[in-house]
Amino acid sequence: MDVTADGETASRCGSPRTSADTGPVMATAMLGPTLIVVCLLFALTAAMVYRVAGLGTAWTVPVAAARAAAQLAAISAVLVAAMTRLWSSAAVLAVMFLIAVYTAAGRSQADRGRTWLALPLATGVAAVVPALVVTGLIPLAGTALIPTVAIILGGSMTAVAVAARRSLDTLATRRGEVEAALSLGLSERDSRRLVIERSTADALLPNVDQARTAGLVTLPGAFVGVLLATGSAAQAGAVQVLVLVGLLLAQGCGVAVTGELVARGRLSRTPTHGDAVSDHRRSPGHTLAAWALRAWRTTRARSGAA
Repeated sequence: MDVTADGETASRCGSPRTSADTGPVMATAMLGPTLIVVCLLFALTAAMVYRVAGLGTAWTVPVAAARAAAQLAAISAVLVAAMTRLWSSAAVLAVMFLIAVYTAAGRSQADRGRTWLALPLATGVAAVVPALVVTGLIPLAGTALIPTVAIILGGSMTAVAVAARRSLDTLATRRGEVEAALSLGLSERDSRRLVIERSTADALLPNVDQARTAGLVTLPGAFVGVLLATGSAAQAGAVQVLVLVGLLLAQGCGVAVTGELVARGRLSRTPTHGDAVSDHRRSPGHTLAAWALRAWRTTRARSGAA
């Protein structure tokens, strides 16, 4: 029995495929009418759940799904041409960054300083991507840069937007505590940081939990993608660890800068009458006294450390 160079004989004789051969086949097999039908069923079922449970308009999921499908189809067509050259890949990444800034600015619900959110997003990407390129972990090519930067930028965008919104919400409802800290001699920056530190840190919890439970509860997207493409669990695990650790660094840097922007007043929201009423109800005298005591202790501790 002759064996051809491309292994056709082994395939005809029913020889088992190796794990490296099954990945691309699985990825290809998912494309087709079955995929469309299943996605439609998922979207319609989710719409029914939204309507019955009162989670919002029934069109939320179908519209989001249709938009995602259209956007992914469009970006797929663009990437086919863009990834062949480095300059076109850089142009695609620049557009992605602008959209990320616009999205984070809208989600933050800030009235002033929205464009400052470009700084934490750029900080997160700059903390990770150059190191990956310099060390050779990813090549300086569009096929590697675009997906890597997209993952890091997308995770940073979510964390930065949540941190900004939660911090501004906290300042709106707990302004009395900021004033109490100011009355004890703390600077405006330190007074705001004292109030928003917990809210800012909460933005990091989802990705930290994902990293802690990776492989035990969840198989993140990068792992599944590489596993389906190559069939190598070891390669998929290595890529996923790199992505998770990179995201932790990028999001940490981005959220830290966001907290500073809010604390220094670069990113702010105009106080409303409703905020003043809410602040009066939620910050009675004993709460102000407690926070004043905490601020005083913080000042003493910093003075002792100095």
